[in-house]
Amino acid sequence: MGKFIIKNTKTGYMFNLLASNGEPIATSEVYTSRAGCKNGIASVQKNAPIAAMEDQTALDFEPIMNPKFEVYVDKSGEFRFRLKATNGQVIAASEGYKTKSSCLNGVASVRKNAPDAPIADA
Repeated sequence: MGKFIIKNTKTGYMFNLLASNGEPIATSEVYTSRAGCKNGIASVQKNAPIAAMEDQTALDFEPIMNPKFEVYVDKSGEFRFRLKATNGQVIAASEGYKTKSSCLNGVASVRKNAPDAPIADA
């Protein structure tokens, strides 16, 4: 089972979603309050299982409604995903992956681990 880890930063709070092997699979923006960070976690837990997949690496991809996972290629040529809530706000983002299949495995891991993941402090 995965878990959410809340970390203090110089400017607020952020979370990482860790897979059962302890590897990070998604991270958040920095929130100004711990309560805001916990709300972000709740949003990931709610949206990850129901979010559709928008593959922006495909030619002529069709934009879809939120919530959604967006799979894309960054400026350095790595595959990444971001999870957007119903309101369109990015609530979690991935690290860079060398292959698209690894990126898609990351999305599957968020879907699997986020809904019931416990929350802990770093």
